[in-house]
Amino acid sequence: MDLLIWIGAAVSVIGICGLLFTVVLVRKARKAATDDEDLRARLGKIIPINLGALLFSILGLMAVILGISLS
Repeated sequence: MDLLIWIGAAVSVIGICGLLFTVVLVRKARKAATDDEDLRARLGKIIPINLGALLFSILGLMAVILGISLS
């Protein structure tokens, strides 16, 4: 079950990196937006990436917890 813990930790780290990437994208979108509608359109494209990274991180944490429980 040690392998499951390490795989889960790696998946969780990738998910956290994805979350940090979306933070960078949002900061760039805020600087580049000319008006409120433009900002909403840009953020609308970033939200699915953010949710996917969050899901990836949660699945990694679930794998870590499962690996610890089964050890």
